Amino acid sequence: MAKLMVGGQAVIEGVMMRGPGLTATAVRDPQGKIQVETKPVHSISERFPILKKPMLRGTVSLVESLVIGMKSLSYSAKMAGEEDEQLSDKEMAMTIVFALALACVLFIAIPTGAAKFFHVVTDDPFFLNLMEGFLRLAIFLGYIWAISRMSDIRRVFQYHGAEHKTIHCYEAGLPLTVENVQKFSRLHPRCGTNFLLIVMLVSIFVFAFLGWPSLWERIASRVLLLPVVAGISYELIRVAGRTTNPILLQAIKPGLWLQYLTTRPPQDDMVEVAIESLKAVLPKDEIPAGSGEYINTIEEPVPEGVPTVDCAKG
Repeated sequence: MAKLMVGGQAVIEGVMMRGPGLTATAVRDPQGKIQVETKPVHSISERFPILKKPMLRGTVSLVESLVIGMKSLSYSAKMAGEEDEQLSDKEMAMTIVFALALACVLFIAIPTGAAKFFHVVTDDPFFLNLMEGFLRLAIFLGYIWAISRMSDIRRVFQYHGAEHKTIHCYEAGLPLTVENVQKFSRLHPRCGTNFLLIVMLVSIFVFAFLGWPSLWERIASRVLLLPVVAGISYELIRVAGRTTNPILLQAIKPGLWLQYLTTRPPQDDMVEVAIESLKAVLPKDEIPAGSGEYINTIEEPVPEGVPTVDCAKG
């Protein structure tokens, strides 16, 4: 039987899961208890159905995932005792803008500026654009490797592994228990790491045919074409997450290999947190028998038509 499409994200001492109508962030607090915040998903594509079309839904999903992810991180920091209060909407918006600006500098401005040094080899615009793309990919891989060496990030990456294992267990139709979840791989084809790697590769081909204008024109063209790159990448990762084609399965292996850096084998107590988060976003009849009870706190009213779950003290 086909399972619901579920995604997630590791947060501070926890996991955020996103189902068809709900998001849930489960965090283990300093007292060792699992706290779960569940909220309905409000997507702009529900108001404007055209945004569900291919090539448009990718950018919408990326922006909404970024906002949801920031809110989940803020909640998890508070529950884990690292912050006194959650970020306000203004602070969150400023944080997102700063993060996007930093990403533009790191992955757009620096590689396209550095590519000028290849002029000693050739002035061919196609070649220079390709070199820029490979520089961008090298910076991305170096960045992933560098942060994976940080002790605090390694713990977040363990929760990332717990998220993947739990989703694999659900998709296999097995009861969501620690023993079952730990049997599965920590690598998943729909991972955001896969998506980012695909973005890097797609951008190489999209930007390769843009010529070689001035630096500021190159930076502006890359920024303006990001929705196109995101749209293509999103469609590719949707296919990758469902395919059984052996050729495509081989093609996505680099993205899976990269997850050896962005995930770590989780501890059992981390898996427990991921299980609680996943169960909180699934309709009751979708939770495999034998998965146990859970705690679920809904802080916002659930809109009409959104699937809900029965909540029980666990």
